[in-house]
Amino acid sequence: MAARFTSFVLFAEMRTGSNLLESILNSVPGITCHGEAFNPLFIGYPKSAELLGVTRPARDADPHLLLDRIRRAGGLNGFRFFHDHDARVPERVLADPACAKIVLTRNPLDSYVSLKIARQTGQWKLGDAAQRKAARVRFDGDEFAAHVGAIQDFQRRIQHGLQSTGQTAFYLDYEDVQDAAVQAGLLTFLGRDGGATATPGRMVRQNPGMIDEKLLNPEAVAPALARLDRFNLSRTPYFEPRRGPAVPSFMAATGAPLLFMPIRSGPDLRIRRWLAGIGAEGGGGLTEGFSQKTLRAWWRANPGHRGFTVLSHPVARAHRCFCDVIATDRFAELRDILRDTYGLPLPPDAQIAAMDLAAHRAAFTGFLRFLKANLAGQTGVWIDPAWASQSAVIAGFSAFAAPDLIAREDRLAEDLGWLAKACGLVAPPLPDDPDDAAPFALAEVCDSKVEAAARAAYGRDYDAFGFGDWQPGPG
Repeated sequence: MAARFTSFVLFAEMRTGSNLLESILNSVPGITCHGEAFNPLFIGYPKSAELLGVTRPARDADPHLLLDRIRRAGGLNGFRFFHDHDARVPERVLADPACAKIVLTRNPLDSYVSLKIARQTGQWKLGDAAQRKAARVRFDGDEFAAHVGAIQDFQRRIQHGLQSTGQTAFYLDYEDVQDAAVQAGLLTFLGRDGGATATPGRMVRQNPGMIDEKLLNPEAVAPALARLDRFNLSRTPYFEPRRGPAVPSFMAATGAPLLFMPIRSGPDLRIRRWLAGIGAEGGGGLTEGFSQKTLRAWWRANPGHRGFTVLSHPVARAHRCFCDVIATDRFAELRDILRDTYGLPLPPDAQIAAMDLAAHRAAFTGFLRFLKANLAGQTGVWIDPAWASQSAVIAGFSAFAAPDLIAREDRLAEDLGWLAKACGLVAPPLPDDPDDAAPFALAEVCDSKVEAAARAAYGRDYDAFGFGDWQPGPG
């Protein structure tokens, strides 16, 4: 009888036990898991130059080449796949019923803390408990919410793909990985039930103990968890455009029925200050950290409410994003990918601050070319909210709640004044632009090549929102 599966994919995330599960699978004759085959930073494993005869540049140019090699290799072959791996791969594997799907999950709080400890200590695997590097880390509620959101979005995508093709996956949790009965069930699922057995992996748990013992500020956990509806990773997926509504990023004026729905890399700080001031008679301030449940409650408590977002010119927004990418720790891995894989003329991190105007402009233009390919699904890099097209972000908002007003950054004072008047409020003055962290003003950087590259990357936004060439202005 023909084998049910010709390959497999292990959907997981960092710090969920996927290394251990891979080692267990690889102990079974006839099964081979080839690591993180589609990690943008490497191919298979950090020091590997190729996988099954496919080099990293060849994989980046055509991921289907490596998928075909994995499927045709001897025995049953597969790989581990995380949410920030090559975005072109899930569509292919989810549509293939001959590719077995294994879904490994873990309590998101445990995986978040474990990930922070691993990044701080540099220890990603442990085979001998005597070699364990201990550390305590600081819990960041916003960072944790983003961690959970990324996992949920990816899980919904997997579930939708399975449901729409009539498939099922083998689900297991971090705590199940070393359960012999679960291992036997997994082998049966994979079609290896003819007496094959798995050998327990040699790795051990790196960070045993209670969560409170691993954190510098354990008291911050409960308020952050209270902002989340639940850790329900199997809820019904959205059947809307690819971006989610991003409700946790919304903010409301305290004492006024105004809700700001930010588009990342926009003039958020100015709007935060304005919004905090519009309810000053009632004390002012902002209400943040919404879930869909708490946002509905806010709506009910604020009849006549108005939601708004702000469009920025694509050149201005992309330049803000670029300056963030080259300056912050959050994008350190992306900088390596941009240099090594996409040829961005970006110096080593220690030398970025010393770039002159010409070098800054060249790197920004190269970044825009990368964005063109990335937004077209032609790269192995995730599409981050910081540079996703504004039309896609607004479509994502609309999957839950469309904004009443789409304001424009270049006429922000007028638009916000109209919004306040519509709600019967007196608009406070719009704060001045905060100190610009960009090393060079956009007026110095923008030229015809920059504009052309921005149009190529964000053509949909230019067309949908009527943008002309960028001009210096009050926005």
